[in-house]
Amino acid sequence: MSEPEFESYYGRQIIKTPTWKTPDVPLYLFLGGLAGASAVLAQGAALGDYPDLERVTRLAAAGGAGLGTVWLIHDLGRPARFLNMLRMFKVTSPLSVGSFVLAPFSSLAAGAAASEVTGRLPVLGRVAGLGAAGLGPLLATYTGALLANTAVPVWHDGHRELPFVFAGSGAAAAGGLAMLLVPADQAGPARRMSVAGVLLDVAAHEAMELRMGPLISEPYHQGTPGVLMKIARSLSVTGAVASLLARRSRAAALVGGVACVAGSVVTRFAVFEAGLASARDPKYTVIPQKERLAERQASGPAGAGSTA
Repeated sequence: MSEPEFESYYGRQIIKTPTWKTPDVPLYLFLGGLAGASAVLAQGAALGDYPDLERVTRLAAAGGAGLGTVWLIHDLGRPARFLNMLRMFKVTSPLSVGSFVLAPFSSLAAGAAASEVTGRLPVLGRVAGLGAAGLGPLLATYTGALLANTAVPVWHDGHRELPFVFAGSGAAAAGGLAMLLVPADQAGPARRMSVAGVLLDVAAHEAMELRMGPLISEPYHQGTPGVLMKIARSLSVTGAVASLLARRSRAAALVGGVACVAGSVVTRFAVFEAGLASARDPKYTVIPQKERLAERQASGPAGAGSTA
């Protein structure tokens, strides 16, 4: 009996390409990471007595969440669809969990920012800021789990590392934006966060590609996503190096801040486009299926013998 052959019908796609819009979804992914990491940085600034840094990051958290919600609703088509996602909580759905993270985070971050700007209700503002900081890591990473919960090969096979990639990228963006807007003597925590974020982003992405193997990770090195990933990596590394020099140089702070923010934006577009590319080409679905079948067939007789 001949071995079964896996191939697509006349070379057509096997899985459906996600219908999410560009730039709506990549910008939403970026802004969520920026907002979540900014809320954490703001709480650290409050505890460490960095008032300028606290103000900037409170506004960044609220602004990022607000703009991210706008892009999400634009992708959905109308506000009612976002509200419908809040009608039921499903713990097994990253989209449902994310909706119930985004809604309270946006309210808490807005309340903390309003209190910071107006000086009113400082106690409630502090409580709101603490709540936003608690939800910040979830907001920054749940989108990685959301992408990985699809059948798209590049996203699905990177399910372990993708949330860490987004966490690092978001931290780099939050630290970079703060470096741009805060005096050097107040920006120490921002510089440290940007460097740590880039290191986490790069390390997690390298680990993800290593575990996925050369075939599934191929879209990150070819075509548009390959170009975007090279640009993102260059910007992020440049931003980290400049951040290390920013303590004594305002020019380095500006370069580092812009590079970290831009690197985070381009990273989201690179991950998004890589996923679309892997969905369009049937080989990223077919070949792994054949490999898994071959592994099962190879281990089948041994397994059957052991149970007997």
